[in-house]
Amino acid sequence: MGESARILVVDDDENIRKVLTTILEEEGYTVEQAETAQKAIEITKRKAYNLALIDIRLPDMEGIELLTKVRDTTPKMRKIIITGYPTLQNAIEAVNRGADAYIVKPFDMDKVLATIKEQLKLQKEEQKYSQEKVAEFIETRVRELEVEKEASRRKP
Repeated sequence: MGESARILVVDDDENIRKVLTTILEEEGYTVEQAETAQKAIEITKRKAYNLALIDIRLPDMEGIELLTKVRDTTPKMRKIIITGYPTLQNAIEAVNRGADAYIVKPFDMDKVLATIKEQLKLQKEEQKYSQEKVAEFIETRVRELEVEKEASRRKP
């Protein structure tokens, strides 16, 4: 897989953080933890992550609010909301605020891992698409500049 994806686990429950970290590290991911939204914000200002698993209920802020805050620090990071209190309302709000997926506790780890792999694959595809668009823009601009240069040479 090359360099392993970096995952941030944000949950106030230490047992959940430990279990997720252990399983994700066994899968080859680099994992860091935050027990509060504020700590997650501080961490994402210093390091880039491919993906964050964010509990919907944190002691200092709702996970849904954290979605918008980390979008400012790490805009390309995929964000998965995890909750033990699923409601249609918080699922809709999570998606509207930028969650890329929504997982319900207790976890089915196979589904969690499949969701993570899917989100990382989508992230890679978006990055490739962005790189292709930048290359396309540069090639087009170079051609335009060549045409402009040629046109300016022809003028007396």
